[in-house]
Amino acid sequence: MRRRLVHRVATISMHTSPLDQPGTGDAGGMNVYIVESAKRLAQAGVEVEIFTRATARDLPPVAELAPGVLVRHLTAGPYEEMDRSDLPGQLCAFLSEVLRTEAMYDPGRYDVIHSHYWLSGQVGWLAKERWGVPLVHTMHTMAKVKNLLLAQGDKPEPQARVVGEEQVVEIADRLVANTADEARELMDLYGAPEQRVAVVNPGVNLTVFRPASQGAARRRLGLPQDAHVLLFVGRIQPLKAPDVLLRAASRMLIDDPSLRDRLVVACVGGPSGNGLARPSVLTELAAELGISDVVRLVPPVAQEELADWYRAASVTVVPSYSESFGLVALESQACGTPVAAAAVGGLRTAVRHDVSGELVNGHDPAVWAGVLRRFVTAPRRRDELSRGARAHAAAFGWQGTATRLMEVYAAAVANLHKTPVAVNL
Repeated sequence: MRRRLVHRVATISMHTSPLDQPGTGDAGGMNVYIVESAKRLAQAGVEVEIFTRATARDLPPVAELAPGVLVRHLTAGPYEEMDRSDLPGQLCAFLSEVLRTEAMYDPGRYDVIHSHYWLSGQVGWLAKERWGVPLVHTMHTMAKVKNLLLAQGDKPEPQARVVGEEQVVEIADRLVANTADEARELMDLYGAPEQRVAVVNPGVNLTVFRPASQGAARRRLGLPQDAHVLLFVGRIQPLKAPDVLLRAASRMLIDDPSLRDRLVVACVGGPSGNGLARPSVLTELAAELGISDVVRLVPPVAQEELADWYRAASVTVVPSYSESFGLVALESQACGTPVAAAAVGGLRTAVRHDVSGELVNGHDPAVWAGVLRRFVTAPRRRDELSRGARAHAAAFGWQGTATRLMEVYAAAVANLHKTPVAVNL
């Protein structure tokens, strides 16, 4: 019997480019996921072509991200940054460019489509029908989950997105969930059939994010050697809840004013989503709380410098209202820095409570202040969690993610064609 080989994947990421700097705009953990998994797939012999919307006129039509990984910039709408809510109006234009690209080659160029986020899933739906290949889809975030866990003052996701996600769930040949919790949400909230849902944990770049001298990292970043550094990394928006960290730090200083000379609250990231409406929100909140002197706001940085921030921190704080996984938590732990994270979504997988960090119920700043105080006043406990953090993160390499994705691709192709499938494992 003829065996079908999975040799090229069309990855669709319409609303954000894998070349964008994570931490601002729409670029975040999903961008890291696409880049790192694509590189590992290519190293294993599976070529990846990533379709994304061009956001500048001078971008090349095709760019090589890594050997075996191409990024295709497609014109769809104005080049300047568009609000994500306006992108559904560009679906037809983007899809047209995707189909035009495939038409330039002999039939059968792509063996499988992997779409990321619901907008890309809509494009993948139609491309799947035209090309006769399976569609694998990763949600990354889900409207129904976000709407159940809204931050105060945050806007709910629109019904159009809910309907769009339901359509993608219905049509996709395989749905990739980051964790078992997310898989249950797909089945319970969206009615996804269990046999079409596959759990594939994201990974962490263990070469970049690794333990190293805290003192050296603090010198490079200009931080005092004896500082208590509370670190937030991520996009500045209500969903990520950086305000919880600032309010908790304020409470810590009220309870123990002696901490003020050594406390540093560092927030690395830029405004995004609903946070774009108030880009100075953290500056204003720090002033309102009277803690401007201990707050340090840093724009997004490259991975090598980000690793230094993790190493320099006493604890990384992830107080999000919702997370499909939480790559920040994993990156921090890989550097040997324990994490205080909200006990929501994928963070319950990314962090092992009382082993690699602490999971916190709710978003009460007083509760968070008590948790964070233990990280700065109980060094033995922190050292114990640091060892657990390194061990926990070591199990999440990106190569494991790529290997599991290849298995999912193979199963999707085999089911579509009802023939055995070979993958380059």
